[in-house]
Amino acid sequence: MHPDVAKLVEAGRITEAVGETLSKIAPGSFRIHKGYGGGVVTDWDLFNGKVTIDFESEKNKVMGLKLALEKTEHVEADDVRAQKVNQLDELKELGKKDPVELVVRTIATRGGQMTMDQLDAELCGSIIEEPGYKKWWEKTKKALRESKRVSVPTKRTDPLVLRDESTGPGEALVEDLDQARTPKGRVKALEAIQREAPLVAATEGLLGKAFEIVNDAALKLMKLAPAQSLELISLRNEIAQEVKQEESIAPDAPKLAEVLQVADGNLSEDLNQVAAARLKRILEAFPAAFGNDWVKKILAVFGRISSRGVSEIAKLLSEQEKNKELNAHIKVALSRHALGPDALAWICRERKKAAEKVFDGSVGSVILTVLEQDSLDDGPRRSGRLGNLLLDDKDLVADLLDGMEINDVRNFARKLLASPAFPDLDRKSLMARVIKKVPATQEMVTGESKSTGDDTLIVSFESLDRRKAEYEDLVNNRIPANVKEISAARAHGDLRENFEYHAAKQMQTVLNTRKNDLEKDLERARPTDFKGADTGSVNIGTKVMVTLADGSERELTMLGAWDAVPEEHIISYLSVMGQALLGKAVEDSVKIHDPVTEELIEVTIKSIREF
Repeated sequence: MHPDVAKLVEAGRITEAVGETLSKIAPGSFRIHKGYGGGVVTDWDLFNGKVTIDFESEKNKVMGLKLALEKTEHVEADDVRAQKVNQLDELKELGKKDPVELVVRTIATRGGQMTMDQLDAELCGSIIEEPGYKKWWEKTKKALRESKRVSVPTKRTDPLVLRDESTGPGEALVEDLDQARTPKGRVKALEAIQREAPLVAATEGLLGKAFEIVNDAALKLMKLAPAQSLELISLRNEIAQEVKQEESIAPDAPKLAEVLQVADGNLSEDLNQVAAARLKRILEAFPAAFGNDWVKKILAVFGRISSRGVSEIAKLLSEQEKNKELNAHIKVALSRHALGPDALAWICRERKKAAEKVFDGSVGSVILTVLEQDSLDDGPRRSGRLGNLLLDDKDLVADLLDGMEINDVRNFARKLLASPAFPDLDRKSLMARVIKKVPATQEMVTGESKSTGDDTLIVSFESLDRRKAEYEDLVNNRIPANVKEISAARAHGDLRENFEYHAAKQMQTVLNTRKNDLEKDLERARPTDFKGADTGSVNIGTKVMVTLADGSERELTMLGAWDAVPEEHIISYLSVMGQALLGKAVEDSVKIHDPVTEELIEVTIKSIREF
């Protein structure tokens, strides 16, 4: 008790309890105010009921004694909040040399736990300079986890908790696993255990405890988050194998095959969320999960899984002598344009090895379709690797064209020249490779055509109006709106991590490419009503009745460059099918791709009439 207060207690003017309270606001004591921060009491006047406190943000603040007791909180001298008042330089130095110790001391002043927001409020701007705080905290958070002195949560709303000093590093790792509250947090905690597996396994029963936590989490996540459930089980099995403690996994523990059965129907989406390092083990569980149907199930995933997954599936099928099934699946998928960018990239990379039997000219057409579709879709690009492969592999274009008929090469070149997926320089570079392989395509390059007629686009009046409307909408609405989006996104700050800015800039490239393409197409377009078409052979503006191999009949209508409606069997004369039919007469047989299913079929021309 302070001497001045003790005299008042002895004189019977105040009670001992009041005296204890007053002693905590005596000169030299430390107080905390919600608005002014920490402060030290520099003077008091008990007779007039006044006290002077030197706060962090309000120097020599005079307050009524009663008000000061109500609005401020006493803290001990070893509290970081008190040390910020008279030992700030020492704390700043500690933040540089031993940030873990600084955080441990700060948490200790709050009863051994505090949220990240509370920690930020205590350290940012006062002890750690605000501009570099984010970088400092990321580095410190990693050091805290390595030190095992503090349990660091993955969610900001969960508290940082000081560990018991008797807790060993292995126990700390399992404790982190138990306290993780999100699926991804569980996976990260188990990955940390995997890195220190021998250490955890050295303590009897500790690994089994970790596996019990994993099993319980995996069961709960089986339906809610199958990807994380698969990762947890896969990691558990890897750890048990590494330390030779497979017996630590309970016989009734959840298995990879069980999760795959539950996730069936959405497997490609779930497997794309799994870390590449664990895909192989998970894919190897398909036979156990699906029995005789496992090949069918895994092939259903092949066209929509990540690059690593495509490679692992191909390798697994090869090891199980299922190459024939894989090749058959790829051929059908190619005919239907049903392969994703990563599967197509694998075919190209393995064109002289594992994919040699399925690599042909049809792959090139599908690649251009996928790249074009991806460039026009909203959202992040999924075909970046495939586009880069087409540009970086100097022999790929030549290999794609090898063995193609001249009409097919022309169709590929035409599709390439019209594709919005490439900037002009890249398109010209790819076209140069086409010309080098097939010199006859030189005439297709703008400005080098020997005949202006070859460069003309025959179109209907209706389709021309639609293209003009699209062009006007692009110039008058979409491009100006995009410019505003870029300007607004730029104002959000750091462009390196500004997703909105990069997305808007990427859309700007797509819009400008489309504008340039439309301008070129509109300049080349020649509208017609298709009247007076020559019906002596298949021509633009004719209806062609064909007989299929099964004896059924189908009527195809050959119209202009922009008039195709596949579901109504209306085809463009520039399409692969249109080029195959153009000039053919009655009784001629032609191999074409079905406009709806994309399967290769043989048809015989039965009759030709005017549209």
